[in-house]
Amino acid sequence: MTAWVVRRPGPVATGPLERVRLPVPVPGEGEVLVKVEACAVCRTDLHLAEGDLAPRRPATVPGHEVVGRVAAHGPGADRLPPGARVGVAWLRATCGRCRYCRRDAENLCPYSRYTGWDADGGYAEYLTAPQDFVYTLPEGPPAERLAPLMCAGIIGYRALLRADLPPRGRLGVYGFGASAHLTAQVALAQGATVHVLTRSPEARRLALELGAASAAGAYDDPPEPLDAAILFAPVGDLVPVALAALDRGGTLAVAGIHLTDVPALNYERHLFQERTLRSVTANTRADGRALLDLATRHPLRVTTTRYGLGQADQALADLAAGRVAGAAVLDIGG
Repeated sequence: MTAWVVRRPGPVATGPLERVRLPVPVPGEGEVLVKVEACAVCRTDLHLAEGDLAPRRPATVPGHEVVGRVAAHGPGADRLPPGARVGVAWLRATCGRCRYCRRDAENLCPYSRYTGWDADGGYAEYLTAPQDFVYTLPEGPPAERLAPLMCAGIIGYRALLRADLPPRGRLGVYGFGASAHLTAQVALAQGATVHVLTRSPEARRLALELGAASAAGAYDDPPEPLDAAILFAPVGDLVPVALAALDRGGTLAVAGIHLTDVPALNYERHLFQERTLRSVTANTRADGRALLDLATRHPLRVTTTRYGLGQADQALADLAAGRVAGAAVLDIGG
């Protein structure tokens, strides 16, 4: 099968991805083989390719926003019929036994494993995944519209929960890529007022089209104090900016797995009056099911830029350069 691997992590301009031929993987105990229809391109893939996220194995196939069909079953995997349409997300496996798993916080499991990091992901024609960690997907929507929900949607949903946005509250969204443009729609569906702050003029236009009350530059002040904010851009300089924009009692959630260094915070300006700074770590399967249910009840406008499987390196380069509107998606066939 055709696949891409991270051969030599480094700046995307140096070509860290290499196109290769690999054997079709064989599903193990409790796993299914998935024939990939589409795989969205996540900023985490870029961090892995460039070495910001340390590789956990050599020559890993990235990609963890996968839509496809069950093609074969490993021993003990009999829940999903052949041909079932499924989604494969970032969280691949947890131990199920630790204190975090037992208290429904499996995203914090010390033994968790991840698609496209600990095991080969979706920049390929096939991948394997534990059947207990795949999502059953509807037949109707195109694969390229569903793929970004598998991480951009799910992580954005968890970030919104972590931001503690009050009913009909004022939400600031810093950065407006794949995850942010979906999360903003979820917040709007819940009655929030959304203010978008991002460097890209094109992203600002999209934000206003989707219903944002305002759209300005990333370092600008929002037009009113914020009850909550989510930082999607992996830029540590924006942490004090977003904290300063919060009203009393507001919360900032940082949604990325990688963030550049955060400059010094001033307690009185950034944290006093019960402002809160939170991180977001992966997701639980319950988050995924909740997001997919919400997307069924309130269909989201998923803005995508399509690439062929042979253009995965270009998709990552465009993502790094800020040339992608919404989510980049690899169309792999189906």
